[in-house]
Amino acid sequence: MINPYLFYQGQCEAAFKFYEKTLGAKIEALLRNTDAPPDMPCPAERKNQIMHGKISIDGQVLMASDAPPEHFHKPQGFSISLEVKDPGEAERKFTALAAGGSVTMPFGKTFFAKGFGMCTDQFGIPWMVISPMEM
Repeated sequence: MINPYLFYQGQCEAAFKFYEKTLGAKIEALLRNTDAPPDMPCPAERKNQIMHGKISIDGQVLMASDAPPEHFHKPQGFSISLEVKDPGEAERKFTALAAGGSVTMPFGKTFFAKGFGMCTDQFGIPWMVISPMEM
């Protein structure tokens, strides 16, 4: 099993709640830095940030945390691919993900899919949403 692990810049909890609302994700874990043992200190400004989070989207797992500022890098070189059978529902999810972010490729029919689009969400995470052709 391979699961993506995303790093946010202090927005992990907000992103997970957004995915819960827009994608129907189920938040399975949100461990804060304050949940760590006392021998794992962290700066006061990071105490309520997420040390580890886990959500499932239609049975698929996505994990994430808030990266310490000195370790955060802007996401690049990948996209989270979300497959949705119904093209109308795929377009709805694409539009929701793109809100407040940016569209790289508008959602539409292609030679390889009933619908496909690429965007970056408001948290800086790149997504590809596809409604595949029937095989």
